[in-house]
This record gives sequence, structure tokens and C-alpha cells, in this order.
Amino acid sequence: MPGTVLATARTEFDAGVAFDLHEHPFHLLSWSETATVTHRTADRDWLVPPTHALWMPAGVPHALAVVRGGRGYGVVLSAQHCPVSWTEPTGVLVTPLVRELIVHLDQHPRRARMPAETLLAELLEPVPSTTFQLPMPTDPRLRDVTEALLAHPADDRDLAAWADHAATSVRTLTRLFQAETGMTFAQWRTHARIRAALTHLAEGVPIKATARAVGYRKPGAFAEAFRRITGDFPSVYTPP
Repeated sequence: MPGTVLATARTEFDAGVAFDLHEHPFHLLSWSETATVTHRTADRDWLVPPTHALWMPAGVPHALAVVRGGRGYGVVLSAQHCPVSWTEPTGVLVTPLVRELIVHLDQHPRRARMPAETLLAELLEPVPSTTFQLPMPTDPRLRDVTEALLAHPADDRDLAAWADHAATSVRTLTRLFQAETGMTFAQWRTHARIRAALTHLAEGVPIKATARAVGYRKPGAFAEAFRRITGDFPSVYTPP
């Protein structure tokens, strides 16, 4: 019987390394043990912390960029024989057991694989789709606004100011946010700030400094927004 896992790869990434849009004929489970990596498809952007991994289905064009250097693992799974049937990129929880299985498969590529492969596939647990992904618009006016917020998440300009920045009306920008991202302006900005916060926390920036860097004057307000988006408090995502 053909195996589910075709190969595993452990890589030491340097900050700044990037791969343009490409696709694979196999499924790929990407886990960055100590690195911070962003993944992007045509309409979504993910920043996945070390506590989680990203499932990228076969045939989905995607790009990635290394924000913080470190160690990462890729688990290559057969598109024909893998029991996981997710057709969209999906964040998964890396429990201690999932972590050990990935490391085991990397260290023992040719023996005692089948039980570990089967167990790994069974243990993959999806997290809510909005936890680490950020919908990216295609309208150039809205794209201009969202890319500016990604570059400077602490920018506190209101919707009227951003409409002026994009040379459009508040009504149009409101409609575009809802139509192209499924979120209001305030919701999208909060998600963008929490996404940026994950990068800072992974780099070891203290929680209070991270809160200020992404636009929160009060650490308590930041912690509550973080918990609302990710389901956990910021301390869960700080390096040991």
C-alpha cells in the first residue's frame, strides 16, 4: 500500500528568503519550528506561528517569504493516498504529539513510517479559517489601503482619511471592504494588527512593546483583541 507521506524536509531559513507563486502536485504541510514565515495565495495571506502549521493542497498557487530566520519543516503528502480531504489552505494546530511525529518522520525517513504517517494524518486539527489568514482585495483602491495598513499597522487614520488617501468615498470604501474581504474596515484592521503582532511576538518583542507597535495604547485592550482573533492570549505565542 502506498504511503501517505512521500518525503519530509528540514530547512534552515534565512530572513528575507522568498519564493514567488508556484504550485505542487502534492499536498504540503508547512511547519516553522523557529522561523516566522508568511504564505500568500491569490486572495489570502497567512502568518503562521510555531504553534501551528499550514496545510497547502495540491495544485494551489502560493508564495512564501521568511520574516524571521530559523528552522522549518515541510511534510510532502500524496494527493492520491492522503486521507485528508481539505481543498483549501488550512491552518492546523501543532500539538506536542504532532510536533514529535513530524520530527520523527524527518529523522527516520525509511523505517517505522506507516504508523506515524497514519497517526499524523488522523491528528491534524483545523483551526478557524480566520485565525491566521487575512483576505487580500483585488480592487486597486482597496489594495492601496490594505497594503499601507500591513506596512504600518499602528496607523490610526479613520475610514474617512483612508477614503481620501485612496481618492474615493467613504461609502465606496465601506462597500469594497465588505465585498472583497467579507469584513468591515475595523474588523480587517484588527486582523491585520494581530497578524503583525504575531511577527513581533515570534521575534521575542515584549507584549507591551508589541501592543504599542501595532497600534494599541493599552496592553489590556491588545490582549483582549488578540484573544478574540486567535482564541489565546499573547503570552501563548512568545518564544520559550
